[in-house]
Amino acid sequence: MPRKIAVLLFPHFSNLCLANAVEPLRGANTLARKTLYQWHYVGLDIGPVISSSGLPVTPEMTLADLGGADYLLVITSYGHRDFCTPSVARRLRAAAARMGALVGMDTGSVVLAAAGLLDGYRATAHWDVLTEFAEGFPEVDVVQDRFVIDGDRLSCGGATTTMELMLELIAQHHGPMLGLDVGALFMLGERPGTGPHLPGIAGDHVLRAAAALMRRHLENPLPIPEIARRLGLSQRGLEQRCKTAAGRAPLGLYAAIRLGEAYRLVQDTSLSVAEIAGRVGYADASAMTRAFRREFGLSPRALRLPAPQPPQSLTL
Repeated sequence: MPRKIAVLLFPHFSNLCLANAVEPLRGANTLARKTLYQWHYVGLDIGPVISSSGLPVTPEMTLADLGGADYLLVITSYGHRDFCTPSVARRLRAAAARMGALVGMDTGSVVLAAAGLLDGYRATAHWDVLTEFAEGFPEVDVVQDRFVIDGDRLSCGGATTTMELMLELIAQHHGPMLGLDVGALFMLGERPGTGPHLPGIAGDHVLRAAAALMRRHLENPLPIPEIARRLGLSQRGLEQRCKTAAGRAPLGLYAAIRLGEAYRLVQDTSLSVAEIAGRVGYADASAMTRAFRREFGLSPRALRLPAPQPPQSLTL
């Protein structure tokens, strides 16, 4: 069953935080070619919620009307202190009983803490409010990490870390390869040593850099020792990182990336199978077809066949 995500927006929320929360979910659905996640926009009250930059979003329902979800994302930004009230706390506590997990994004952790929903948990928030957060809520173990997953309480510090947290969740739910592929949609890991360090199994920054190198050299694949050299690792070191973070040896990771691109080309272009094989580093189209069938359970030509149409009934 798809995981259900409820996105609770407070006035003056961050557009970028919102986009970085839902776009990775959309990317996961697209790459998996099925609905892994469903999300709904929620407000405290009826009517549009205006972001910090003036973008209006009209929620589909109020928090009181939300029956339940696997994750409730609480997105606040500026003016979060205005929502640390007994009224908001009561509504959040009532909703929390119907949720699988609560996620404080940006300053959302402070609002959750004010409702007593982070007592005894580790949590983080935007670095501008960390000192205030720690001093105001001694019952919460406030840390400076970019994101924190502590059981059924999750938190992150802002827009960029929101994407990091979502990628980590996707990897935990559906495997590190999908986490890597979704990150690649947003150009994460383009070069070794740049971009944010993504903690966690699927967030190995060296693995992301290796995967980026592989994606840039599909037609003429690089030897694994050369990839290791460019990353400043020994071949053995690269193999250990790949097996730990992706569950595959570097050659297996490379093959999965090449075949993933082959799948896209089969589905989205009219190139022949032989042309596609050349573009993803196979000199022999038959060899690519065999690998394609092992990876996806069908041949490239079968993928291109139109889906069978149901029989039409006659109307008298």
